[in-house]
Amino acid sequence: MPAFRRSEWICLVYFAYTALVAALRPVDAWVRLEVWVADLAVWAALWFLASPRAAQSRTLRVLRDWFPLALILLAYRQMGWMALPHENRNFENEWIGLDRALLHDWGLKRAIELPGPLLPNLLELSYLLVYVMPVLAVAVFYARSGRQHLDEAYWIILSATLATYALYPCFPSEPPRTVFPLDDLPMMSALRAINLKIVGAYGIHMSVFPSGHAAAAFSCAFAVRRLLPEYRWTGRAFLLLAVLIAVATVYGRYHFAIDTAAGFGMALAALPLHRAVFRRR
Repeated sequence: MPAFRRSEWICLVYFAYTALVAALRPVDAWVRLEVWVADLAVWAALWFLASPRAAQSRTLRVLRDWFPLALILLAYRQMGWMALPHENRNFENEWIGLDRALLHDWGLKRAIELPGPLLPNLLELSYLLVYVMPVLAVAVFYARSGRQHLDEAYWIILSATLATYALYPCFPSEPPRTVFPLDDLPMMSALRAINLKIVGAYGIHMSVFPSGHAAAAFSCAFAVRRLLPEYRWTGRAFLLLAVLIAVATVYGRYHFAIDTAAGFGMALAALPLHRAVFRRR
C-alpha cells in the first residue's frame, strides 16, 4: 500500500473535488472527460510515487519532491477548462469601489509613480517572479538541507493555493484590466507588456477571487519563515517579494484589492491549520 505524505492528501482531495465539479457543472462533455482523465492520471501518479517500489529509487524520491509543483499548475489550468460565460458583472462592480479609493483617494497610484518608472517596473518584475516563487521555495529547502521539511512546506503552500482555486466556481469574475479597460491604468513598460502577454495567453476565465497569486506568494513566504527559522534573511526576502507581488496585483489591475486581501487571508489561514495537523509548538 502507498504511504502518502500529508501534503499529498491535499492533492488527492482537491482533484477528487474537481472531478465532482466537472460532473455537476454544465460544461461540454469533452471538457468533463478531459478533467476526469487528468484527475485519474494525478491519482495514479501519486499512488505510484508513494508506493514502496518508488521509495527504493533515489530518482523517484526526488521526482516526488518536485511533483506537487506541476500539480499546482494543473489545478489552475483545470479551473480554466471549466469556465463558463459570466452572466453579469455584479462582483466586479461591487469590488471596484475599494480599488478606486485605494489607488486614488488614498494615493497609492500617485505614490508608486512619483519616482518615475522605478517602482512600477519593480512591481511588474515581482509579479513576473510569482510563477517561479514555489520553485524557489522548494529549491531553498533543498539548498538549506531542509528536505525533511518539504512535506510541511507543501502542506502550507498547497492548502492555501488549492483551497483558493476550489473557491473559483463560487465567484465567477474577470480581472479589472478587462472589465474596466480604460480606468486606473498603470504605467506601461516592457515588463508589463511581458506580463500582459503571459496572462493573456495562459490566464483563465473562471474567477479572480481569491487571488491565487497572493495565496501562492504568501504561503511560500510563510512556509520558508516558519520551517527555516534559522535563515531569517531568506524568509524576509520571500516575504518582501510576496508583499511586492500583492501590491503589483492591484496596481497592475491584475486583481481587485479584495482578491488580493482574500488570497493573503487564505495563506494566513493555512498556518494554524498546519500547526494543528503537524502538532508543532
